[in-house]
Amino acid sequence: MKKIEEAKKNYENIEIPEELDFIVHQAIRESERKMKSQNKVKTWVMGTAAAAVLFVGSINVSPAMASALAEVPVVGQFVKVVTFREYKVDEGNYQANIQIPALEGLENEDLQKGLNEKYLNENKQLYEEFMKEIEELKTEGIEAHLGVDSGYEIKADNDKILSIGRYVVNTVGSSSTTFKYDTIDKQNQVLITLPSLFLDERYIEVISQNIQEQMKQQMKEDPEKIYWVTTEDFDPFEKIAANQNFYINNEFQLVISFDKYEVAPGYMGVVEFIIPTDILSPTLVSTEYVK
Repeated sequence: MKKIEEAKKNYENIEIPEELDFIVHQAIRESERKMKSQNKVKTWVMGTAAAAVLFVGSINVSPAMASALAEVPVVGQFVKVVTFREYKVDEGNYQANIQIPALEGLENEDLQKGLNEKYLNENKQLYEEFMKEIEELKTEGIEAHLGVDSGYEIKADNDKILSIGRYVVNTVGSSSTTFKYDTIDKQNQVLITLPSLFLDERYIEVISQNIQEQMKQQMKEDPEKIYWVTTEDFDPFEKIAANQNFYINNEFQLVISFDKYEVAPGYMGVVEFIIPTDILSPTLVSTEYVK
């Protein structure tokens, strides 16, 4: 418990960052301003190679990275995700495993700092709420099983983009699962949002209609699959939110994600739908990210 309390005190000393939207807009302006000449590109390449040497003593270093230092790096080559910190609680009925991701290697320091602080503060809140709930249960003398599992998955990582999925599984009797995603343009050093991919709001209707079709087709092919999409359902899925959970995969396809219980019964878990690029083409700003 002493270590947990010390961790909690450290968390409480962390300042909450400014709104990430501001940082994203600032990052875009900074990216536009930093159009480099050939000489500056050469200087950056040398600096990146030197900085990469420092990774030898950091988390996730591998022989593959060491050999990569011998090659001329491309923009974004060394952008990666590491486990910044991990906290565990193991008190019988109370179990927690909280992994905090952090970005390394982004040239845009404002964007990197903003995202890392967001990840840190998300897990700070998660940890504090978990510890508070434990104390309340103990005070009231209630015997219960309580658990939280938080971590991250790399959904895509190539020369162009990095997609990170952060999940939280809360267990109180049954469990709930939520996912949040960030997709980063490693070359232009900006965060990609769903609306930024499209010319206008037509994408909401186009994507929603395709998801409905996929749901119905999946249920037709597999009776064990159920989605709340028919008129007989109490709260059927009608359309995605403008800022719906999404990521771009390694095949440069748009993937729309729904949390557990959002559009289907709990046993279906988190569900994802790959949206065919051909139906998106008329609404896309460009084929820079979705191809």
